[in-house]
Amino acid sequence: MAKTAEPHSAEFQRGWDAAILAARAWHEAKARQAMVQSRRTRFPKVLEREAEFHTRSAEMMLTLSPDDV
Repeated sequence: MAKTAEPHSAEFQRGWDAAILAARAWHEAKARQAMVQSRRTRFPKVLEREAEFHTRSAEMMLTLSPDDV
């Protein structure tokens, strides 16, 4: 199997970008969901921490590169 000089093909990069966008959107949706639930519960702090976790995860998605995996 011949290896090209370029480490990642254009198709791979498109797939990577799509996967990162999907994961980021999922984390953002979970953060919104947790915040809505926190307004409706007697114990909002746990859900607020969960929302904070998902928000940070969504932000960290931008720093990932294919070389990290």
